[in-house]
Amino acid sequence: MKSNAGEQRSFYGWRVVQAAFVMAVFGWGLGFYGPPVFLAVINETRGWPLALISAAISVHFAAGSITGGNLPALHRRYGAARVTQAGACAMAAGMITWGTAQESWQLFIAGFLSGAGWGTMSAAALNLIVSPWFDRGRPMALGMAYNGGSVGGIIFSPLWVAAIHGLGLPLAASLMAVVMLVTLWLLARQVFSRTPAMMGSGPDGDSPPAPAHLVPPAPALPGARLWRTRRFVTLCLGMAFGLFAQIGLIAHLYSLLLPALGARDAGWAMALVTLMAIAGRTLLGWLMPMDADRRLVACAGYALQIAGSLAFLFAAGTHVPLLVAGVVLFGLGFGNATSLPPLIAQQEFTARDVQRAAALAVAIAQGGYAIAPAFFGLIREFTTVATAGDAPAVFAAAAAVQCLAVVAFLAGRRAANLN
Repeated sequence: MKSNAGEQRSFYGWRVVQAAFVMAVFGWGLGFYGPPVFLAVINETRGWPLALISAAISVHFAAGSITGGNLPALHRRYGAARVTQAGACAMAAGMITWGTAQESWQLFIAGFLSGAGWGTMSAAALNLIVSPWFDRGRPMALGMAYNGGSVGGIIFSPLWVAAIHGLGLPLAASLMAVVMLVTLWLLARQVFSRTPAMMGSGPDGDSPPAPAHLVPPAPALPGARLWRTRRFVTLCLGMAFGLFAQIGLIAHLYSLLLPALGARDAGWAMALVTLMAIAGRTLLGWLMPMDADRRLVACAGYALQIAGSLAFLFAAGTHVPLLVAGVVLFGLGFGNATSLPPLIAQQEFTARDVQRAAALAVAIAQGGYAIAPAFFGLIREFTTVATAGDAPAVFAAAAAVQCLAVVAFLAGRRAANLN
């Protein structure tokens, strides 16, 4: 027993999880939590329209979805290490361009570069990097890796505000870009360059799997059959609706909280969102039984977020306790919206289908939420003047889309039970 415990502690997969955690800290800290701050700062310092800046942020997420959709092929061809290094270079170039843009059209170049880099560090990347090392332990391993994204929010949301206030946006963005590039370049070379086969290991530290010629070559749902499966379609829709609402709201949340809370407290409120995301994901890992209906768990998470969106709505831009309640409720369901869909796929699909189903669901969701910042920006642009700046339609739209996510997951639950 002691020897087995020692082997588990020395299992290289846990080192991969640690490296993926660090990658997520930078990926989310720069690629996810940076754009909402840029929205407010660039609007204030350059005077460019919110809708235009939101469109550039949408380009950022669209580029990330394209990269994420092609990530399995890129990893197969070039390896996780080289792809991550290339993504870090693109992210660094994008961050510097965001900070130094002098003309509005340059924001779209910045968005393309930073988004392409973000795609190599986002949920699809973490799933591809961590999953080959784990089977039974995948929920815990993925949860730990995804928590890096939440920690990135806790660190970078107030850090962005403080750094921009002290150094200015150009120097702050450039400094963070360089630190990220050096860190991820080294991690990719030392950790992501290794595979389970190279280490003579199977998933969870077990013996290596059977040789490829002994494994059935075809998946259980080859080609278009997967796309005609109701549980797959509803998984994609549920994840897409949920992340559309999250990305759209989070892209504008800092600037919406700014009038009532001020720059410092609004930054800490954004950090609180991610702190609650860690708490929600950790509680899920402790409390969710292995045989739990993971679709119902996802619906419960969105119910919390709907309650948070309604709290924001009723706060009317001025009621601070309701704004804080909205932050807490929205944050509790925030992290599981990303980590649960791959685990739902693991529960509902065969071992040979699960990676394809999870990767496609993430890519489709990323493609859908790419337009969310621009969509919510248009809503805000047309409602802000009439409502004295609190933009209630933004929160109402977020709650409505989150309800659609619940409907999709419940519809797929019936299909999964029938199958």
